[in-house]
Amino acid sequence: MALAFDEYGRPFIILKEQEQKTRLRGIEAQKANISAGKAVARILRTSLGPKGMDKMLQSPDGDVTITNDGATILEQMDVDNQIAKLMVELSRSQDYEIGDGTTGVVVMAGALLEQAERLLERGIHPIRIAEGYEMASRIAVEHLEHIAQKFDFGPTNIEPLVQTCMTTLSSKMQIAIHMLVSTENVNRCKRPLAEISVKAVLSVADLERKDVNLDLIKVEGKVGGKLEDTELVYGITVDKDMSHPQMPKKIEDAKIAILTCPFEPPKPKTKHKVDIDTVEKFQTLRQQEQKYFDDMVQKCKDVGATLVICQWGFDDEANHLLMHRNLPAVRWVGGVELELIAIATGLYFAANNACNLINGLIIIMFIGGRIVPRFQELTPEKLGRVCFAPFLVYVMLLRNAGLVREKSFGTTKDKMLYIEHCANSRAVTIFIRGGSLASYWTSFGARLEPKMASFVFDDALGNKMMIEETKRSIHDALCVARNLIRNNSIVYGGGSAEISCSIAVEAAADKYPGVEQYAIRAFADALDSVSIALAENSGLQPIETLSAVKSQQIKENNPHFGIDCNDVGTNDMREQNVFETLIGKQQQILLATQVVKMILKIDDVISPSDY
Repeated sequence: MALAFDEYGRPFIILKEQEQKTRLRGIEAQKANISAGKAVARILRTSLGPKGMDKMLQSPDGDVTITNDGATILEQMDVDNQIAKLMVELSRSQDYEIGDGTTGVVVMAGALLEQAERLLERGIHPIRIAEGYEMASRIAVEHLEHIAQKFDFGPTNIEPLVQTCMTTLSSKMQIAIHMLVSTENVNRCKRPLAEISVKAVLSVADLERKDVNLDLIKVEGKVGGKLEDTELVYGITVDKDMSHPQMPKKIEDAKIAILTCPFEPPKPKTKHKVDIDTVEKFQTLRQQEQKYFDDMVQKCKDVGATLVICQWGFDDEANHLLMHRNLPAVRWVGGVELELIAIATGLYFAANNACNLINGLIIIMFIGGRIVPRFQELTPEKLGRVCFAPFLVYVMLLRNAGLVREKSFGTTKDKMLYIEHCANSRAVTIFIRGGSLASYWTSFGARLEPKMASFVFDDALGNKMMIEETKRSIHDALCVARNLIRNNSIVYGGGSAEISCSIAVEAAADKYPGVEQYAIRAFADALDSVSIALAENSGLQPIETLSAVKSQQIKENNPHFGIDCNDVGTNDMREQNVFETLIGKQQQILLATQVVKMILKIDDVISPSDY
């Protein structure tokens, strides 16, 4: 560093070696990369399984998040190292593709990196290690296909889907244990939440095409009540209320006008000025504005609308006029909610079979609630009021929305709008309640002495965290149910699939005469690391437990034995009803292998200087 002066005498600093960069090559670079990946995996290792520990993360704004979801933990972590960012992307890819297994895929990748480091120290070339890992991953994926089982399900038989979603919720609902004081409350809520998730997915699923659009499922939450109050609404909930307190709170057979145009006179886009110097001019302007409001309201009435939902707001005069004309309205509704309402209030025309036989080919139409950008385009067809039936066919019209009601919660004066019994029920809402500690403390304190039944607490933070964690749990359960509809093959959890794959990979290693067999055996040891982590997090002796389960699988030739994390008394995961999706488990192995191969192939790291 040196001090110099320019031609005007102004000082400036010259930094020597400013362009110098730090550089790592060869085995040092590979070990540094492996250490970075292992550091991220160690963070998530203790969060694996139903007894996994939670992590508390605090944002720069002071917001606190407590969760054991791998994708959420890594997303909110401030990661600078590029290899650590690869692990974050790995978890994110698993979340995007499958929706579950975000913790397991990072733990698997960390175990593979740890085994690769040992092989590098023994002098094996990283390319040979990567090739051996690729061979072992193919063996493991094929073995998963071999031990997988298929089950049948349908709208009337949802038990297999419920059991699988309960397995997912088992490892996601641990924070609620701390919020709700007792574990029994969580165990009691686990099955209803799984049933709600399955019913929501089946409501929007196309079973013939095996396709599910999760965008049609809206997950909302409001603090208050109990977790048992969580419900599935076959329609849409909007966190708004009627624009005027005297408007009706319940509307049956509603015809909804969905507007994205404001209830106000048009404003010039250029700067303007209006000079009013007499009372007559002011009255004329006021009458003109009132006439404009009146025309807008009358337009809605003429097309038969019984409820107006507007994306924008309107002033008190328009609000008063809407109430006076007996036209309920809701304002400031978001664009996403408007689209879901338009989908949910779609109309179908269904012709009877007798007319089909008499008239031959019949056109069956779909007319949905449409978003109207201008009042001039508001027509009865966009409310679903017109029946189009060629050849005088008898047509049954399903109304836009069977019921629109405003619901209040507790004494907090919070209100929400429920749009239920829609013609197109493919848009549903999961409405999560919970976090009201007072109801749990009341029952809990009644069992204590009177002098101990008084508590002082601030539950606002805990309530919000509980709702957010429940939303993440419901999201994972929805993704698992969607994956089962796409592919109804399952493998058993509790580490049983990993142990079975480890046995198969280790047995196949002898068939490869090259150096790759060392990498294949290391891959098998990495698979065992997942089961060891499950045992450690459950408070069991890891080596002893893994050895007993593996010997039991080999002895009885049964791939269903795993780690008894919940102390049920049996290692048979089939009896415990612990399932995982086949495609989710395969995706974990494939993604972890690809990321580790990418890390192993990096032998030169050039970083900028610290200046």
